[in-house]
Amino acid sequence: MGGIIEVCNLYKIYRVGEEKVRALDGVSFSIPKGEFCAIVGPSGSGKSTLLNMLAGLEPPTRGTVRVAGISIENMDENHLVAFRREHVGFIFQSYNLIPTLNALENVAFPLAFRGIGRDERLREAEKYLDLVGLRKVRDHMPGQMSGGQQQRVGIARALTVHPEIIFADEPTGNLDSHTTMDILHLMQKIVREQKQTLVMVTHDNRLASYADRRLHIVDGKITAVEEGAMAL
Repeated sequence: MGGIIEVCNLYKIYRVGEEKVRALDGVSFSIPKGEFCAIVGPSGSGKSTLLNMLAGLEPPTRGTVRVAGISIENMDENHLVAFRREHVGFIFQSYNLIPTLNALENVAFPLAFRGIGRDERLREAEKYLDLVGLRKVRDHMPGQMSGGQQQRVGIARALTVHPEIIFADEPTGNLDSHTTMDILHLMQKIVREQKQTLVMVTHDNRLASYADRRLHIVDGKITAVEEGAMAL
């Protein structure tokens, strides 16, 4: 398959009482490096479960997951933590900013786990705040920022560790339609200019249409793969 993400015959089966529920039912696909990919499907389709598998947050029942050339399906938790720290960035629907840190400090925060000194962390964070257009609010606390600004800080924070892959779980779910378009435009720009690979989970086909590739998932199976992004 040759992608930065390669998934083969992936299953996730939960037991609910006497029943077996197939959250993922034999999923296989590949995502090329430097692509904006959307995993799109209705609630309960398995899309968030799939994202968790790709990020090493949840183990598969069976099947293989290779991310950045590394097989992660059988890794123990310590190796998974190190893998995520080295290769992965996350953008969350609820922003997950630390309320007692300002915008610049929030962006710099993940670099502390890499042993980088405070001054260098803040210099690096400033570059990414500039990239997302938020230099003017660098000293603002999360409670002083709009939802769109908080999500931009979240994107800058994901980028500051130079991840090979960014995973975004319903990243515009709490935003109005105008701000949603701004965030989608920013994510397209990052993929193009920073040569990042970005995987977004969404239930909204309209939002998914701005991704380079769309994996449609229903009842744990990929039902269609589409290519070609709409321009914003």
